[in-house]
Amino acid sequence: MKHWIRSVLEVIRAGYPARKLIVIGVTGTDGKTTTCHLIYEMLKSAGIKVAMLSTVAGYIGGEEIDTGFHVTTPDATFLQPFIKRVVDAGMTHLVLEVTSHGLDQHRVMGCNIKIAVITNITHEHLDYHKSMANYRLAKAKILRGVRVAVLNKDDPSFAWLSSKVDRVTKIVSFTKWLDSRRSLALAGDYNRYNIAAAAAVAQILDARYQILKVIKNFAGVPGRMEEIKLGQNFRVIVDFAHTPNALEQVLFTLKQELGAKSQLIVVFGCAGLRDHSKRPLMGAIAVKYADRVIVTAEDPRTEKLDDIYKDIAAVGSLREDDRQKAINMAVKLAKKGDIVVITGKGHEKSMCFGTTEYPWSDQEAVKKAIKMLK
Repeated sequence: MKHWIRSVLEVIRAGYPARKLIVIGVTGTDGKTTTCHLIYEMLKSAGIKVAMLSTVAGYIGGEEIDTGFHVTTPDATFLQPFIKRVVDAGMTHLVLEVTSHGLDQHRVMGCNIKIAVITNITHEHLDYHKSMANYRLAKAKILRGVRVAVLNKDDPSFAWLSSKVDRVTKIVSFTKWLDSRRSLALAGDYNRYNIAAAAAVAQILDARYQILKVIKNFAGVPGRMEEIKLGQNFRVIVDFAHTPNALEQVLFTLKQELGAKSQLIVVFGCAGLRDHSKRPLMGAIAVKYADRVIVTAEDPRTEKLDDIYKDIAAVGSLREDDRQKAINMAVKLAKKGDIVVITGKGHEKSMCFGTTEYPWSDQEAVKKAIKMLK
């Protein structure tokens, strides 16, 4: 109730700015951020005055706004003034990344979403939602009152989600991008779904002629399959994968890129005080795909690392509580042609121990580890 009241007050205080925009809301378990950035680039390339607010950053008229979020959808006290800035800057469109928490807690009330995109719905946040049924219901809230719903036809929830849209809402479905004649800047089968979702929105908003240009030249998103190159003879990837589905997609993709005698080394953990049920799933996935598994801290908060590792139960894995040392270990184990992947933190700039957020960057930790080899 407090979020609802706060959202109402902030919408009134800001003058209901979203009414003056075409807002594209993007939710889903995985792929939200990449899809948002793809949509943003496609619309911008078409000359549309578009702003964006995602997990990674905000953009208004080409100006980057550092959000500093450790959550995806900010509180209305940030969100509504941000939307007002978007309107005041003369923008006409806004691409907004939205979480199930943000939907359930009414943080996006008054955002006047016209086009809703749901990338997929897989296992996540059951510590909060308690069941997949509740999780789906939370995601479906983004569909209320929208003009167009863009849904993944290959997702198991497609039929159910389709039944939740208003009668006047147009449903646009997408499947995996299959045009093999076009080179894609993004690796991974899962990114073909992100591309297809973004392309659907671009077509709806008459930006179809920018689709191929963007998917060919897209620079990617920080912390999403981000490769760190410092002259080493093996690859190091930093990725935000922190759900079972995302981890499996990333490891499967990288496994396909390995040479016959090369190894895949993964460093990962699971967040403390969060969904316990996904931990053994992620442990099993890591062991299935990686040749070497190093389990380490990832925002343990006030939960004991022993308890987290026990839940993960990655048989045959190495344990190193210090994330920097775990990354050092992975880099030292790597030989020519190997791939090291660090998952779970991605773009984030802090890590939580106890109740304190400490400065942290997987990218900087990787650079430090590689430099120690020289």
